[in-house]
Amino acid sequence: MILPNGTTVAVVDGETLRLFRNKAHEPGIDLVALDRPAIDHAKHGSGGRHRSSSANPDRARLAEDAFAAAATDYLNRQAVAGAFSRLVVVADPRTLGEMRRHYHEALVSRLAGDIALDLAGRDKDAIEAALRRA
Repeated sequence: MILPNGTTVAVVDGETLRLFRNKAHEPGIDLVALDRPAIDHAKHGSGGRHRSSSANPDRARLAEDAFAAAATDYLNRQAVAGAFSRLVVVADPRTLGEMRRHYHEALVSRLAGDIALDLAGRDKDAIEAALRRA
């Protein structure tokens, strides 16, 4: 994947949101970590309306869905405010699926791509390498 200079990269899982900005010029990738945003955990995911049972997800999965929805809400607000012009979302497949349900049209218009990979616990070099391969 070629990331234009200034592209924001959001690396998400069910518990964390890490943001980076590409400071390299095309076709290079050199990510700089941005401050971790405060996420409003009161935002509930689509599964938050269901009770846990053998047929429904457990509380941990519901909490992960709620975090994914809250992280997407944060990114939506940033997109509407014009905080970034291009965004790439990298998240594990389950979290990415939950996030896609909540994308605002302002975020979609700035979305350069989303990648279904679990890189939340990886270092900057591993994230850069995965983006080069995408």
